[in-house]
Amino acid sequence: MKLVLKNTESFVNARLNIRAALVACKDSFWHYHSQYELLYISESSGVRFVGDNVSHFLPGDLVLVGPFLPHLWRNDPSYYDEDEDRHVKTIILKFTKNFLGEGTFNNPEFSSINHLLEQSKFGVSFGKNISDALHAELIDIVELSPAEQSIKLLDLLRKLSLTSEREVLSSSDMSQLATDDSGRLDTVIKFISDNYADYISLAHVADIACMTTNSFCRFFKRMTNKSFTEFLNEVRIRNASRLLVQEDLPVSEVSHMVGYKSITNFNKQFKQIMGSTPKSYKYSL
Repeated sequence: MKLVLKNTESFVNARLNIRAALVACKDSFWHYHSQYELLYISESSGVRFVGDNVSHFLPGDLVLVGPFLPHLWRNDPSYYDEDEDRHVKTIILKFTKNFLGEGTFNNPEFSSINHLLEQSKFGVSFGKNISDALHAELIDIVELSPAEQSIKLLDLLRKLSLTSEREVLSSSDMSQLATDDSGRLDTVIKFISDNYADYISLAHVADIACMTTNSFCRFFKRMTNKSFTEFLNEVRIRNASRLLVQEDLPVSEVSHMVGYKSITNFNKQFKQIMGSTPKSYKYSL
């Protein structure tokens, strides 16, 4: 399995494509494409990977991903269980920089939008206040005519470009990851995403990548800007934060569910990544 360049021409063949996804994300691989992508999660939760950033997402999540930036949204496991009545709604807006014509955003009056689009090569996440304020517009844009969609997208980008409630996600520009090594990385990330709750040894994951442990450590750091252990801890802690918010479970049980045998280590990693203790995080939301 390789890091996939999605050829969306088969269903886009245009400068703008907007749709609503009503089922859990089926992608099992890190992917990228030539368009910008604005994703709004109206319903569902899970973990997202954008460049070297790993974050938990909840309803209201709003992210702008730039062209060729690898990313993956993975819904919580319960959303893939046919016996569970879990609702999903994601609004996906894919567009090229010239969706209104060549050079539009090079004009001075659109400088703030142009800056936002430049930032998107790292991925940009927007705060809850702006996300809530734009909820109705993001939901309704799917039903508009193509001309109205173009006008509305311009207005959405204007509003997003003016808000201070935004966070750059990836710590490095990873938009050039389309290499022969990408298939190995994709296999490893999928394995971690699917098996983070189990014991995963460095030797095992290096074997999955068909590499020695030393070579794998250098490879993973080069490709993700993080060590394998740092990446695994982030995936585990982001899933732990989801469980603490969504489920009425003791911290010790959550620790075990995401793969930690030591509650002390779990508390240490949680505070380092989330900025607070698990108990404080659970009762602060």
